[in-house]
Amino acid sequence: MALRTPIYLDHHATTPIDPGVLSFLQEVQRDHFGNPASSGHAFGWAAARLVEEAREKVAGLIGGTAREIIFTSGATESDNLGLLGAARIYGGDGGHMVTTNLEHEAVRGPLEEFERRGGRVTVVQALPEGRVAAGDIAAAMEKDTILVSVMMAQNEIGTIQPVAEIGRICKQRGVLFHTDAAQAVGRIPVDVQRVGVDLLSLSSHKIYGPKGVGALYVRRRDPRVTLAPLHFGGGQERGLRPGTLNVPGIAAFGEACRLAGEVMADEAPRLRALRDRMWDTLKGSLDGVHLNGTIEERLPGNLNVSFEGIRAHQLLSALTVIAVSSSSACSSLETRPSAILTAIGVGDDLAAASLRIGLGRFTSGEEVDFASARIVAAVSGLRTPGQSSS
Repeated sequence: MALRTPIYLDHHATTPIDPGVLSFLQEVQRDHFGNPASSGHAFGWAAARLVEEAREKVAGLIGGTAREIIFTSGATESDNLGLLGAARIYGGDGGHMVTTNLEHEAVRGPLEEFERRGGRVTVVQALPEGRVAAGDIAAAMEKDTILVSVMMAQNEIGTIQPVAEIGRICKQRGVLFHTDAAQAVGRIPVDVQRVGVDLLSLSSHKIYGPKGVGALYVRRRDPRVTLAPLHFGGGQERGLRPGTLNVPGIAAFGEACRLAGEVMADEAPRLRALRDRMWDTLKGSLDGVHLNGTIEERLPGNLNVSFEGIRAHQLLSALTVIAVSSSSACSSLETRPSAILTAIGVGDDLAAASLRIGLGRFTSGEEVDFASARIVAAVSGLRTPGQSSS
């Protein structure tokens, strides 16, 4: 069978919906259109049952209980609810929080709002390997620290943070621990009990489910975490997320979690082998190739690579048959280096010359070899005056 292009290698941005999840979604959309809040008839009962079954599936993937799962529109809303909801209860919008310079905008934004409301935030700097030191998190805590937020896996460079160690420190200090685990859940084992996390954000579309749905894990025991709602107008989701529930999306999200739990043990080593194969090809075929972040503590399908002597937007233009992304943000005709790469000490030139490659469930070895060859050819062409590659 001929290789189909374009090839999708941007699974950290989003994932295609799994065929089994899509089939389940369509069935629910067609046959179970009731409102789960309609408690007086069978259509409402069926919808409510699907929501509770999904809650069990999501909880099962992360080691929580169904009553600890609050459904949201995605990890961004979950981050906002967890951080700002905790700030109102535990600090009266004041107090102190600790985070890192590796966080996604979905965490940085709420923390900036927390500061505007009178709170204080300490940002811990990451090490050059792309990970934070748990000791640095501990050193940043103050007497009035109410919460620490450290992402479980970095969305650009794929580095996995020492969250279990950070969780132990938070528990010892009586400080809440939040983690944005959108990139980690479904890719690596996640256990909220082992990590000691109190609040965890996750998203459906990162694990082969539909867009527009996610969840926030809220610990109920040791300690029982209380949050203030950000929205008002209904009693859904224990009053923390009012509004009619997205039953098809929630049900499909649950099914995506169930499926991830089944396939992850086999999927992760396969993706790790393909990733290492691609990295070996790139560094063996090109000079001036740099891996950003440690290779050891890293998501199995992630590569973030910088190429000396080029700009990422030029390389992306030369790779029209491969869907990858750049770590640099483009504004007009100028490029701004990735804040994450500069945060770990990568120079501006290399930070503006990086590709984020994300392999996924349906990525084949043939696709990896094809993409590797195209990247090598494109980089070589861009480095050679008067030549171009596609």
